Amino acid sequence: MTLETKLQGDRQLILTRAFAAPPDRVFRAHTEAALVRQWMSGTMGYVVSDCTYDARPGGSFRVVWESADGDMPSFSVSGEFLALDPPHRIEHVERMHLPEMTTSDNHIVTEFAADASGTLMTITMTFDSSDARDEAIATGMTEGMEAFYLQLDTL
Repeated sequence: MTLETKLQGDRQLILTRAFAAPPDRVFRAHTEAALVRQWMSGTMGYVVSDCTYDARPGGSFRVVWESADGDMPSFSVSGEFLALDPPHRIEHVERMHLPEMTTSDNHIVTEFAADASGTLMTITMTFDSSDARDEAIATGMTEGMEAFYLQLDTL
């Protein structure tokens, strides 16, 4: 299953995707730096050059992507964990640091539910405004996420 997207209201983006792995494995892949580094590196000409995860309420995370050949600008994501309910739910605040801008804080809830094929992941992203949501989508964020998830499928 590829990443499915749906707009909800004027500030939310709902993303869903299935994985052929149990929720505990998909949850760990979203909270352990060594695993994150594996599936978020090597796509679209980028490699992860820095990855830190302190997956606990109040903990922070940061991932930096560098161009594999130096021809594209680097970018990063950072944020703080608000709540975790392993292996069912992660709630965090996230911001993207792009060459031309840094986004405002986006509130994200990721849920992992067991289903017949493994795990159905649902991400609810709440932005400050409809403009902020539309700007995030325009960056190619969802295409990049699906490229990462294709790699996660192989772990």
